[in-house]
Amino acid sequence: MRSLIDITDFSTAELDALIKSACDISKHPKRYAKKCRGKTLATLFFEPSTRTRLSFEAAMLELGGNVLGFSDADSSSAAKGESISDTAKVVSCYADIIAMRHFKEGAAYVAANAATVPIINAGDGGHCHPTQTLADLLTIYRHKGGFDNLTVGFCGDLKYGRTVHSAIAALSRYKNVKVVLISPEELKLPDYIKTENMANMQYTETTSLSSVIGSLDILYMTRIQRERFDDASVYERLKDSYILTPKKLEKAKADMCILHPLPRVNEISVAVDDDPRACYFEQALNGKYMRMALILKFLKHKKEKENSEESNLIKNKIFCQNPKCVTQTEQEIEHIFKADKTQGICRCIYCDTQSQQKEEL
Repeated sequence: MRSLIDITDFSTAELDALIKSACDISKHPKRYAKKCRGKTLATLFFEPSTRTRLSFEAAMLELGGNVLGFSDADSSSAAKGESISDTAKVVSCYADIIAMRHFKEGAAYVAANAATVPIINAGDGGHCHPTQTLADLLTIYRHKGGFDNLTVGFCGDLKYGRTVHSAIAALSRYKNVKVVLISPEELKLPDYIKTENMANMQYTETTSLSSVIGSLDILYMTRIQRERFDDASVYERLKDSYILTPKKLEKAKADMCILHPLPRVNEISVAVDDDPRACYFEQALNGKYMRMALILKFLKHKKEKENSEESNLIKNKIFCQNPKCVTQTEQEIEHIFKADKTQGICRCIYCDTQSQQKEEL
């Protein structure tokens, strides 16, 4: 059963087709008003969300389908200790497709292996957020006409920012995309993303937004996420690291696009909202159109198979040490690692954490 766990599950051709479909939906909504009649989307949100959950629900309703689900893990059987696998199996009996957000990294992967309907990852901890990337791509496409030859700045929390991780993975497959990484030292982009997704990209790292803003075609602002910090004092020290103001924008290109996955706290001044370069509310609308296109794709090709299992998997010989990984809580789960023989490392298939244990590759 085909699911969307990571943005790289889709080829660039598939991404281009989704963008084309979303553009047509936005232009001709009445053509699509009954496309999902008789179909049901389940939204399983174990972590708080406004935009993502409501955009999924709006997407399905505007396609003529039905929606069921929950927006609070305490109102689900997870509060009684039900496993992710069992939840996915049960909800597969009631719905044709599932959108799931979970605070554990790798939860969507576990659900996809258990469910009998497509699973869409609506965010798994600090790991991935592929449907936000779909919204990002459509917004960039509408303003820039494509993705080649762009300079994209990512600013803020690059360590825990799952939207950043997914966006970089997507953009890495286009031509001559240059990336500028702007963050405090404590929130720098993880090395494994640079190694695995940016090998063919030019990138620079800096702690200063003002020094690079004039070179950017896209500025992707992110929130410093309180919920990702184990130490509240570190969050308090870093939360106001970057605040985009009209003054800072004086150095920016006239046609630069400002993106933000939202929610915004104070990293973009409200005075910026009226600037024609501010695209973040349009970005939220584009998320609905891309999720409509995604739902249609999965329900049309429900029997499409995933790629065959990789041959370089190591099972139950190495154990993930990441406390936020789904392997720490899911019942009787297989510990699976991807082996990269060229670099001599193993990485957890659920959360991408590199193993500290030795294993013969």
